[in-house]
Amino acid sequence: MRRDHPQVKALRSADAFLAHLQSIEVELPFADPPDLDALRAPVEVAGRTCANRFAILPMEGWDGTDEGRPTDLVRRRWTRFGQSGAGLVWGGEAFAVRPEGRANPHQLCLGSSSADDLAELHSLLDPRQVTSLQLTHSGRWAVEPRPAHADPLLDARRTGPVLTHVDLDHIADDYVAAARLARDAGFDFVDVKACHGYLLHELLSGPGDLEANARTMRTIIERVRAEGIRVGVRLSTFDLPPHRPGPDGIGEAEADGPWGFADPLALIDLLEVDLLCVTGGSPYYCPHAQRPAWFPPSDGYSPPEDPLVGVARLLDSAAAIAAARPEVTVVATGFSYLQEWLPHVASAMVRAGGAALVGVGRMALSYPDLPADVLAGRPLDARRLCRTFSDCTTAPRNGLVSGCFPLDPLYKEHPDRPLLVAAKRSARA
Repeated sequence: MRRDHPQVKALRSADAFLAHLQSIEVELPFADPPDLDALRAPVEVAGRTCANRFAILPMEGWDGTDEGRPTDLVRRRWTRFGQSGAGLVWGGEAFAVRPEGRANPHQLCLGSSSADDLAELHSLLDPRQVTSLQLTHSGRWAVEPRPAHADPLLDARRTGPVLTHVDLDHIADDYVAAARLARDAGFDFVDVKACHGYLLHELLSGPGDLEANARTMRTIIERVRAEGIRVGVRLSTFDLPPHRPGPDGIGEAEADGPWGFADPLALIDLLEVDLLCVTGGSPYYCPHAQRPAWFPPSDGYSPPEDPLVGVARLLDSAAAIAAARPEVTVVATGFSYLQEWLPHVASAMVRAGGAALVGVGRMALSYPDLPADVLAGRPLDARRLCRTFSDCTTAPRNGLVSGCFPLDPLYKEHPDRPLLVAAKRSARA
């Protein structure tokens, strides 16, 4: 494993953190002390007043029933979202629009989960929170893989029958049905997921012009809006070529030059998007792009860059869109890797107009009430800060439930933990 990048927790002072950024030629917004007034300021989201600038990002649960319904682990996670103190719960759970389109056999999905199931999950959130449900089809990475188009590099990893226009029209029907279910369960808007290599993201990255590639996504959004339902989009606004472990275990690109979808502003204009959650890349072929981490998942590779470079790439993309399209409410992501310095960068980002809200992903598994602590001006609990051990990725890659096994007391004692330890030991061997 590559060890020449210091862990963030080793950068114990603001001066040390900023000096390290300078040494790797990375610029991040930074406020010392954090500008809590910026984070406490309300903002309008989906026609409602969002109480503050924190957002909980959507999780891809591996802990539903075989039929795709909630379990106690799902309900616990949502309860923690509701107690987080964040003003916005963006997406909550990745909800598949058909069973065969799930990313894993235990993901919640249309056809099994009922309006009552979703209403129960929604009831676990704080009524003051603005809420949405993320709608997804995993395409190439689904339990029954259906790529959007052929691709030599990705086909070598995962392939299946390419979806036809008729198939895509039927999938659009499923998105509309799932959006109705979310509306009836009480969600304020739906997230039409177009990121991380899943179906709509891959469609955008296909051969041809943007308007043709965005046909299915545009159809879905227009039809959902016609139902009187607001729409947000979680979008991979940039992509990197697929990476693989090199001889030294460090990730190396499998292709040169530009890769994938690369024109987010044109897509925003085409879809008339006014709620955007910015992310990038795919956990299946370039995980360091969308989830900067010092410790890679067991089936991954050591990052080919200081992870703070990846954080800056994500934040720069959000800030560029916020500056170019000020009418769009932008949620930035990539903050969890910052650990102790999350409030400093997040508050400066909001204060400078680089994003309307800051998204918290992995950190919500280990330290769900971090937003409440920050907003109250309390010191962070260093014992619960996500240190990017990547067990929340390694576990589901081995068919286990996803949670924070190192730091969450429930998962420390979960029956899957010894299985996770054995899987990591086997991967190292």
